[in-house]
Amino acid sequence: MKRTLICAAALAAFALPNAYAAKAAGWPTLDGKAPLVIAHRGASGYLPEHTLEAYARAVELGADYIEPDLVSTKDGVLIARHEPNLKDTTDVASRPEFADRKKKVKVDGKEEEGWFASDFTLAEIKTLRAVQQRADRPQQYNGQFSIPTFDEILVLRARLAKESGRKIGVYPETKHPTWHQAQQLPLERALVASLKKAGLNRKDAPVFVQSFETANLKALRKLTPVKLVFLMDADDVAVDGKLVTGQPYDFVVAGDPRSYADLTTPAALREIRRFADGIGPWKPYLIASEGMVDKKTGAAADVNGDKTVDMQDRTLIEPSTLVRDAHKAGLLVHAYTFRNEPKHLAANFMGDPAEEYKTYFGLGVDGVFSDFTDTAVAARQSMAKR
Repeated sequence: MKRTLICAAALAAFALPNAYAAKAAGWPTLDGKAPLVIAHRGASGYLPEHTLEAYARAVELGADYIEPDLVSTKDGVLIARHEPNLKDTTDVASRPEFADRKKKVKVDGKEEEGWFASDFTLAEIKTLRAVQQRADRPQQYNGQFSIPTFDEILVLRARLAKESGRKIGVYPETKHPTWHQAQQLPLERALVASLKKAGLNRKDAPVFVQSFETANLKALRKLTPVKLVFLMDADDVAVDGKLVTGQPYDFVVAGDPRSYADLTTPAALREIRRFADGIGPWKPYLIASEGMVDKKTGAAADVNGDKTVDMQDRTLIEPSTLVRDAHKAGLLVHAYTFRNEPKHLAANFMGDPAEEYKTYFGLGVDGVFSDFTDTAVAARQSMAKR
């Protein structure tokens, strides 16, 4: 496989579609407008994720959209947590009154142990406090912030839009919708009811709803006119740069053998356009990376000698055609997830996250999910001045 050192300045070396060249005076996005900065779980690089405080901070830092992941409580209320399992993002493990709720559950076919939102009422959830799950991020805010409902987030969004004078959007994700359906806690109608209550259930509303499952999006398409985005996941990137991909869980249940990678072809993208307005691919679908093999172990090598194998030991390879193909199908492309920590940055970027943003902006993505809103906004501003 060809090893290519690629950065924003070098992106022009790759042949871009004629449509992109025609937009040279603007942005190489689907509509020629600047790409969106989507605050991934709020300002999650600075504060515990999925809290009102994290969402408010993200807007202060310039986010266009705030992104809450939605799961359901036992009494059918949508709350913002990255997963149904509360063990990593709340202080539930330290609460003796909930010790007996700990159990093992299969979520999308994989067994995990912890405390699950579907076993708690909203009143009980409101006694918990959020914690930072990443050890290398600030821990001093642990235990300070409560777990918000989707309705509370929508109220906050309206207030922040009014105070900032900007059109602040909301970008909810339905987490594990097939699993929630099996728990008799379907997400779709509850989500739409909240949007209606907030006056956002309309085609021109600043709303995207995202999902890793297609059946969920197809059901939502019948319930709401808001914009929908199909997320594309993968398990890993092999040393040679090939993606190790899985399947949407609704495909697993339905016996559909296709993987996420199978859904990146031009024909599949045209099919996706029938029920979605965009795709949300993991970054390596757009530009993958390759490492080197340690001849002694056969595993990925520690190229930079820091005794840890991470993205800093990998270099980018030539971009795929996914952005171009998606745009040709009329689909927006919102890529995830952009993070500042050097361990998440390929060697090409030399520890500078701004260079990563500029590379993907140059590729034509229509938006980025970022843990560090201010860095994304600054990179976009820098590109706009070119």
